[in-house]
Amino acid sequence: MYTQERTAMANLVVGGPVAVNSYDNAIVAALVENRPVMLVHAFNGGYLRPAELKAESHDKGVKLATALDPATKDAQGHLWHITPGGFFGQRPLYFIESAAGQVQPQPAGTEDAGRGDDGAPKPQRRRITVHQDAPLSTADTVQVGLPGKTGDKWRGKNGATEDTQLWVVTVTPWGGITFVPITHPDAILGFKDHTVAKDSEARLTYNWGGDFTGTVINTFYPRLPNEWDVPYHHVFT
Repeated sequence: MYTQERTAMANLVVGGPVAVNSYDNAIVAALVENRPVMLVHAFNGGYLRPAELKAESHDKGVKLATALDPATKDAQGHLWHITPGGFFGQRPLYFIESAAGQVQPQPAGTEDAGRGDDGAPKPQRRRITVHQDAPLSTADTVQVGLPGKTGDKWRGKNGATEDTQLWVVTVTPWGGITFVPITHPDAILGFKDHTVAKDSEARLTYNWGGDFTGTVINTFYPRLPNEWDVPYHHVFT
């Protein structure tokens, strides 16, 4: 596996006390190399996908799917980028960006979303956004949209446009990752009514685990596309 020889990554720590070793290919690929991954749920093996795959959709949520249909695969609706977004103290923060509906960079000379290391404009990707009032109501789910095109209650409430889109990503002791929004540190990315089933609606739920590693039922296993249908506990053996 391609990261086994990268010894410099052997003691990488991401957002918490658990070290990522060189065998956790998908975690290293997602958090260090920003490669798109599937976010597979620990409980039933389903994967996160936007409810709406079109680029012009900014007010739809995220759901759990248990079958990878051709339309979703063609639109890259099964893939997510976990993109660096700054720091919260010493914890790195990330955006969870959908590969579906990615907006092509604008022509040179016009305003764009920033430029990468090679000088090319960065692609505009829709991000998972948290409602300001979550998780007080079961109606407060999450949305996938560009920062300036989500509703007022889905924009930053602390003066920063992006603060409702920034997450602490923590590697758990059991080899998965959890997502904690910085606007609601007592919550975690889970599912409406705590139901983990086909088409379950993603939302913020209270983090009864009490720390940044969350609980098993709110854990996701990043998987590179070629690892789909491979049980997570068999991938690295």
